[in-house]
Amino acid sequence: MKVVGLVSGGKDSCFAMMKCLQYGHEVVALANLLPVNDSVDELDSYMYQTVGHQIVVSYANCMGLPLFRRKIQGSTRRHDLSYNKTPGDEVEDMFILLKEVKKQIPSITAVSSGAIASDYQRLRVENVCSRLGLVSLAYLWKLDQSLLLQQMIESGIVAITVKVAAIGLDPSKHLGKEMSHLWPHLLKLNELYGSNICGEGGEYETLTLDCPLFKYARIVLDEFQLVLHDSNSIAPVGILHPLAFHCEDKLQSASVSDINGTNGFCLENMGSVIEVQTESLEIMEDKSHPSDVALDLAQLEICKPHISKTKKENTFSISCWLQNSTKVSADLQENLKIILLKIESLLNEDGFSWEDVVYIHLYISDMNMFAIANEAYVNFITQEKCRFGVPSRSTIELPLLQVGLGNAYVEVLVANDQSKKVLHVQSISSWAPSCIGPYSQATLHKEILHMAGQLGLDPPTMSLCDGGPVSELGQALINSEAIAKSFNCSISTSAILFVIYCSKSTSTSDRINMQEKHNEIVNQIKPLNLKHNHLSGMLNPVFLYVLVPDLPKRAFVEVKSMLFVEDDTDTEEVVNDHAMSEVNPFDSCFQPEKWHDECLQKCVVHGRICAVILSITTEIADKICSNEHISTNGNDNLIITAEEKMEKVARFCLYRLDKVLSQNYFSWDDVMNLRIYFSASSNISHETLSLIIKSKFDEFSEKTKKVKTCEEPIFNIVPVIGAGSSATTMDDIITCELFARKS
Repeated sequence: MKVVGLVSGGKDSCFAMMKCLQYGHEVVALANLLPVNDSVDELDSYMYQTVGHQIVVSYANCMGLPLFRRKIQGSTRRHDLSYNKTPGDEVEDMFILLKEVKKQIPSITAVSSGAIASDYQRLRVENVCSRLGLVSLAYLWKLDQSLLLQQMIESGIVAITVKVAAIGLDPSKHLGKEMSHLWPHLLKLNELYGSNICGEGGEYETLTLDCPLFKYARIVLDEFQLVLHDSNSIAPVGILHPLAFHCEDKLQSASVSDINGTNGFCLENMGSVIEVQTESLEIMEDKSHPSDVALDLAQLEICKPHISKTKKENTFSISCWLQNSTKVSADLQENLKIILLKIESLLNEDGFSWEDVVYIHLYISDMNMFAIANEAYVNFITQEKCRFGVPSRSTIELPLLQVGLGNAYVEVLVANDQSKKVLHVQSISSWAPSCIGPYSQATLHKEILHMAGQLGLDPPTMSLCDGGPVSELGQALINSEAIAKSFNCSISTSAILFVIYCSKSTSTSDRINMQEKHNEIVNQIKPLNLKHNHLSGMLNPVFLYVLVPDLPKRAFVEVKSMLFVEDDTDTEEVVNDHAMSEVNPFDSCFQPEKWHDECLQKCVVHGRICAVILSITTEIADKICSNEHISTNGNDNLIITAEEKMEKVARFCLYRLDKVLSQNYFSWDDVMNLRIYFSASSNISHETLSLIIKSKFDEFSEKTKKVKTCEEPIFNIVPVIGAGSSATTMDDIITCELFARKS
C-alpha cells in the first residue's frame, strides 16, 4: 500500500514508517500537526506531541517526500476513550489534514502512526482513517517496550530527548541526550519505578535527527535553550527549545527523481512543504446520508423468517433463518437483509438495539459471497449505532441450502445492560489480526470473554501463514493468546470452551495433527501464565470440532474461544449446600450406563458458569435406541426410521442436559444459548429436525415443568458437514453445545 506517515518528530513515528517499508509498503508522503503559534513548544493535548515542531519542517528535505502540515485549530472536546466526529475537537484537524493529503495524492490508501500503548490515540487515528476510507497501520502496537527501544537504536535511529517529565529524569542532565546514551538509565527507571521505557506514559519525548529514512540529509541542532516548566524535586518537567539548526547533506546514491513514481503528485513538489489552510471544524465533512434501512414489514410477512430465542432475562440469544421456498429470494444479500431486519425488529420490540448485542454468528451458504454479505451487514451494524463498541463476530460457510434453508442464518447474543467491554483494534499491527469494520476482536461481558473467530493470519501482513492447516491452527492460537492478554487472561488457563472450525479441505491426518498442535501450543503458553496464576485457578475447557464447507480467506481452520475473566468485585464461588431432594428425570427414564458420561464434556466455573458438549455418535445413538422399546410390527427384525431414531436421540439429549444442569444447580432459565449441530448428509431437513426437537421439548416441559412452553424454540439447529468432541471423529449424528450462566 502507499502510505502517508503521521510524524510528530519523535522516534516512534519514524520507526513505524521503517516497519511499513519492512512489510512491503511505500511511504509517499508525510503529515504533521503543529501549534498555531510557532513560538509555542507544547500544547495541552493528549493527542499530539508538538515539542520540536520547529524542526519537523526539515523532514521533507531529509526524506525527499512532500510534507503536509496543519496548525491545530481545535482543542480536546471529547475526553472519554471512544471517539466520534466532534466539531471543534483537535482530532478533526487530523481529519482535515489527511483529507487534503488524500485529495492531492489519491493513490494513498494507508496511514502510519507510532502508537504503542495508547488506546486514546489509536482509536482517534482509526476513527479518522475509517471516515476517509484509509487503513491504519500501527506496527509498534503492543510491542515489548524494552525490545522495541533496543530495535530502534540498533536500526540507526538517532533521537534526542526534547522533554522529560518523570521521576529519575533531570532536565539539566537528560535533555538533549541521545537514546543510545539514555537506554541503560531508562531500563533502570523501569525496574525501580515501573516507568515506560519508550515514554508511553509521558515520561519523555524525543526528536529524531537522523535515521535510515533520511536518505538525503540529517538534521544538526546548532543551538537550543533548556526551559524548566516545573521544578518540583520528585519529577521536574523540562523542555528543549530549538533556536538554530541546519540540514547536513548526505552522499546521495539516488536523487529525488529515483523515487518510484510520483504517485500522482507533481515531481517538483517532492520534498516540499504544503500548508493545509483553515477549514471550518464545524463543516469539514461532506454530509452523507446513511441508508437507515426502512423496516419492510410486507417483505418480512412474505418471507416469514423463523426465529429461536433463549429465555434468560439478562443475556439471551436470538437466531433467525429462512426456509428455502419459492417465496424466498435466492439472493444472499436479500436473504441477509431480511434476517437482519427481523432481528432488528425483535430487538426494538423488547427495547433493545444493535448496541446491546455482544456477539454475532454469521452463517452463509457460499464464502465466495462474503464481500456481498458484508455489504448487507454494515448497513445494520455500525460503530455509530454501537456506542459501547461493535459486537465480536465469527463468519462460517454452512451447507444451508442442502437442508432446505435460505442463503443466510444469523445468531446474536444480547445483553440487557451496558457493562460490556469491547476490544476493537482496526489498525494493522504485529500484535494480532486487525478488525477493519464493524466487528471487534473480543467482547467481555459478565466475566465471559467472547472472542471473535481467529484465523491463522500473520498480523502485520494479514495473510494466512504458510505451512498448511497445522501452522494455521498454531497461528490462530497465538493470535487468540494475544487478545486474551489484553484482558489479563490466557487461553492456557482461562479457557472455558474451544470451538475449532475445520474446512472440508483438511484431511483426517491434518485434523489429528491439529489436535496435537493445539495441546502443544497450550502447554507451551501455560508455564508463562502459571507464574501469575495458581494451579488451582486453571480451568479444564471443553472442545468442539466442527467440519464446514469453507472459511473466510479460504482458511483451513478458525478458532473460537470463550474465556473466564474473573471480576474482582465478584470473587465468591456460588455454593449450593442443599441436597437434591428429588430423583432426576433422567435417572427415572434411563438405566445408569457408563457411556452416559463418556459422551459428555462439561466445564463448571465457580458455580456461576456451565459449558457442556454432548456428543452423540452413531454408536451412542444405537445404544440409546436399544434401551427403549421399539415396535417391530410383529417382525423380529428391528425396524426404525431416521426420524424415529432422531426422536429418541433428542429425548435422551434433553434429559441428559437437564441432569448436568440440575447436578450443578443450574436451571433452564440460566441457559444463554443451546446449539444443536447435525450433519447435512443425514437425510433429515432442518425443518423436520426442528419439529422433532421442539416436540420433545414440549413433552419434557409438560412432564417436568422445568421449561416454559413457548411458540419459539429455545434452541437453534446448525447444519454442518460433521461435528464431534475430537478432531479425529467428527461424525456425530447430533452434537449439543450448551452454555449457561447464573445471573
